[in-house]
Amino acid sequence: MKQLNVSPLKNIIKITLSVPPDKSISHRAIIIGSIANGRTEIKNLLASEDCLNTLKIMQQLGVEISSYNNFETVTVYGKGLHSLIEPKNILNCGNSGTTIRLLCGLLSGQSFLSVLTGDDSLITRPMERVIEPLTLMGAKLFGREHNTKVPVVITPGILHGISYEMPISSAQVKSAIMLAGIQAKGETKIIEKEKSRDHTERMLSAFGAKIKSDKNEIIIGSEQSLEAQSLCIPGDISSAAFFIAACAIIPGSEMVLQKVSVNPTRAGIITVLKKMGVKIESTNKKEASGEPIADLFISSGDLTAAEVKGSNIPLLIDEIPILCIVMAQAKGKSIIKDARELRFKESDRIKTMVQVLRKLGIEVTELEDGLEIIGLGGEPFKIDHSIEWPRHFDHRIAMSIAIAALKANEPIQIPGAEWISTSFPNFEKLINQIQMAVV
Repeated sequence: MKQLNVSPLKNIIKITLSVPPDKSISHRAIIIGSIANGRTEIKNLLASEDCLNTLKIMQQLGVEISSYNNFETVTVYGKGLHSLIEPKNILNCGNSGTTIRLLCGLLSGQSFLSVLTGDDSLITRPMERVIEPLTLMGAKLFGREHNTKVPVVITPGILHGISYEMPISSAQVKSAIMLAGIQAKGETKIIEKEKSRDHTERMLSAFGAKIKSDKNEIIIGSEQSLEAQSLCIPGDISSAAFFIAACAIIPGSEMVLQKVSVNPTRAGIITVLKKMGVKIESTNKKEASGEPIADLFISSGDLTAAEVKGSNIPLLIDEIPILCIVMAQAKGKSIIKDARELRFKESDRIKTMVQVLRKLGIEVTELEDGLEIIGLGGEPFKIDHSIEWPRHFDHRIAMSIAIAALKANEPIQIPGAEWISTSFPNFEKLINQIQMAVV
């Protein structure tokens, strides 16, 4: 078990950082590059455990992939959508929900048998949400516990387009349908109640796919072909959120985060933190590989409570754990609602964050679909030694606790720190940089 000890900061933060490459975009670059025709070059790929599991699986499916300088440049030699080969073994997705759900869509249209599994956390996560629409398209998928859990067995099926209204907003499910749709006969239409992150739409379009997006509707053309591209992965806003939060809860602090993705379907955390009093400015704006990026200048302000619900939730679903830490430092009662999806992440993030906040001395109420948090108004977190830290398999929980430790009344040994490498391999290094950069 990895040990990560974080001590409270005694002074303010003044620092410029580069955050890791975007995890969501890295997954998609590997998968879509593998089914395109030609050589796709990917610069700045995230070399986290989750993304490396995706890369290894595509190699098991017969795709030649080479890397240089610790994945600074990755070259994918794609031979087209129907060039994949039957794997000789079970495909292990590790801890990655993105990997397993996107591959369910891709492999549903292939001519061979495949079996997808994962670690102890992934095998508990719901799969019926992706198996159901793919089955409607003609896919043949079979999961444990009546097609609801991993492992999943996929046998050859003939796919046809459908019109599907998604019961919940999920970029992973939407992406699985899209990856099946580009292989299907006939047009596929996806209708979202609330718009989720759109990296798959953007990347498939960049590779030449025929996709139309209009508000909350996406239409995918029939039986498509993709052409190789050169990509550069921007910084991950979900990773940036931890350091924005650190700056926000340490009064007088300033920080610059370089080349971060500011995709509107991912930027909900920026919108909410601005409303809470954090000053965030975007500079050097440009577009790379179909994704908007910018440098972010952050400075702390007087934090006030906020209510987050409805259509805002899909725009910051991954950032809610660290948002809870900021809310716990704000003045007043903050409320998160309509976020029941948090119960189906790497951990039940509602239940887990309630336990974390109580351990930090926060008055918090657990809701079925969220939390109510009474903030400390800037006072340090006071560790309650009568409450246990939660046991979890969750990188975002561990990193949120680490950021809270910067404003705690005593050092914290981070529970579950071994899971951080699934998304953020150099997190400890950046935390140490912050510790060294105080003035």
